[in-house]
Amino acid sequence: MNKIFLIMQREFMTRVRKKSFIITTLLSPIFFAVIAILPTYLASLEVTDVRTIAVVDNSKQFTDVIPSTQYIKVVYIADTPAEQVKGMLDKAGYYALLVIDSAASAIQPAFTLYSQKQPAIDVMQHIENTLEKEIESRKLKSYNIDNLDNILADVKTNISIKSIKISQTGEEKESNTVITMAIAYIMSFMMYMMVLITGNQVMQGVVEEKTNRVVEVIVSSVKPFQMMVGKIFGMASVSLLQILIWVVMTAALAGVGINIIGGNLSSKPNADQVQALAQTDPQLAQVQEQATAFDNGEGLSFLNALKNQNFPLLIGGFIFYFLFGYLLYAAMFAAVGSAVESVTDTQQLTLPITLPLILAIIVMISGIKSPDGPLAFWFSMIPFTSPIIMLTRLPFGVPAWQLALSAILLVGTFILTTWLAAKIYRVGILMYGKKYTWKEMIKWISYKG
Repeated sequence: MNKIFLIMQREFMTRVRKKSFIITTLLSPIFFAVIAILPTYLASLEVTDVRTIAVVDNSKQFTDVIPSTQYIKVVYIADTPAEQVKGMLDKAGYYALLVIDSAASAIQPAFTLYSQKQPAIDVMQHIENTLEKEIESRKLKSYNIDNLDNILADVKTNISIKSIKISQTGEEKESNTVITMAIAYIMSFMMYMMVLITGNQVMQGVVEEKTNRVVEVIVSSVKPFQMMVGKIFGMASVSLLQILIWVVMTAALAGVGINIIGGNLSSKPNADQVQALAQTDPQLAQVQEQATAFDNGEGLSFLNALKNQNFPLLIGGFIFYFLFGYLLYAAMFAAVGSAVESVTDTQQLTLPITLPLILAIIVMISGIKSPDGPLAFWFSMIPFTSPIIMLTRLPFGVPAWQLALSAILLVGTFILTTWLAAKIYRVGILMYGKKYTWKEMIKWISYKG
């Protein structure tokens, strides 16, 4: 046991002292936070360049329908053919040309937008939304229904369902399906990536030690089984340290972000104040809609649902399934690494190992949609896929007996797999100059001594 601990300590200290480990560990949470926030921030920025859209209405039915905005200027051309305007887009300073031609339907003609480069999405949306509303209005008017606008305004309904999760003790907590699905996806995908990456690192480390003949020196004082177990547990301790640092940093960053967002939401005026302001100033009538949105409390509801997640269970489950899922796959990767002499020889042998992980990612999508379905249930019990699929189900709530059964099967399979992998490892680690297959490696299990 002391020798296993010494190998673990060597493996741990060697990797933790690397600059790449320190940089990756400290910067990864910041990097992921930037990746999550930056696209949303950039998408919210308005384009300040004024773009001029020329419109040639050959149907004579949509003149002055499309309004100009602060950054999109619409110019209607009546005395110049469309073909001539197309040839002078850049010279005339037009961003694009919209041609409206008569079609079989008088209400809905053909629309074509010409431009020298791909039009921006906000330009396309402004034109399409305006024309859609206009055509819808004309179609409705063709039915000759009195007070149609009032009827449509009265019929229009927005529904926001508030989700409350009731525990077995009767405690009620606000929940959100979108948040739960997002957490399930992130945890499952992180598990897939980390098990695959760290497992390959174990395999590459074994191959390098075998190629450099370092293993021959180590085996003279340490048994192959002790060396394999020490290596995979040393790598596991490095990964666990990295996960714990990420959890602490992510929780700190998330706490700061939630407090900032929550403070901004709570500092906004309430619905009664906004309604009173709208009555005194007609120009603020649009604020009425903002008051309604605030009254629904969607922003605060989202934050409350996030705070109500059972993070101790989620973090504990992630660490447990990562630890034993990693150990399970690391033992198999170590066995493969001991049987080859270069990393290029591992591709064929690692395919049976990676297939369950790939299958788990495919089933994960079904598990997010139906976490209690038979497919998600059985794959969360199978030890080779449970580290990913059980994390997919965990945010939605899993019965205690299913969680316990899955954990027992995973631990038991890990022990059995490690024992079998050690038998392969003790033979393969000292063999050179031969191409190995899974059939040959299975024979090594029966070797004695």
